[in-house]
Amino acid sequence: MRQLTDGVWQLSGRPANNVNIYLLGDVLIDAGMIFDKGRILAQVANHAVTAHALTHGHIDHYGASHAVCTELGIPLWCGAADREAVESGKMVTRYPPGKLPAAPAHPVARSLAEGDTVADFTVLDTPGHSPGHVSFWRESDRTLVCGDVMFGYNPFLLSGGIREPIRAFSVDPERNRESARRIAALEPELTCFGHGPPLHGPDALRAAVDALR
Repeated sequence: MRQLTDGVWQLSGRPANNVNIYLLGDVLIDAGMIFDKGRILAQVANHAVTAHALTHGHIDHYGASHAVCTELGIPLWCGAADREAVESGKMVTRYPPGKLPAAPAHPVARSLAEGDTVADFTVLDTPGHSPGHVSFWRESDRTLVCGDVMFGYNPFLLSGGIREPIRAFSVDPERNRESARRIAALEPELTCFGHGPPLHGPDALRAAVDALR
């Protein structure tokens, strides 16, 4: 686990930067795939973790959430519009429309909404990739955890530049583009993606979002 900035850590994984999990203060953000339980618990063993929050309810972001929350005895939080899917162990899909099995179900103790506070970050509603996708923003140093609003690279090729998620994976691609424009307009100095390495400076994110037109 490495510290990216004050109060923000990125957990290690293999391949590096591919399925990202973060610790914001005492809150674990996302939990990767089902098999990521071991690496999460090992890396947070010396940290006081009091809650677990999701950027969104997709299989590669809450796969180990049930196991981690149960082991650590901590509550699970997610965006309000993803709550039903997470509590049923499913994910909302575009093709086919509806919900597909995703990860072990777990009760959600808190529905996150625009303006809520998680650690010292503000919750932003950034839907489109999933109905209840949220991002976490700290104005004081312009740090953003954006989940899958944008990818830092192609997670299947482990390479490439900043890009929007594969459209088939987003329940509403056009709405996700609106969310992408919103986060780019913040001009973050540090952007932490769900997939891809951390990005320093706002220019590359802005250019990638501008190119979506």
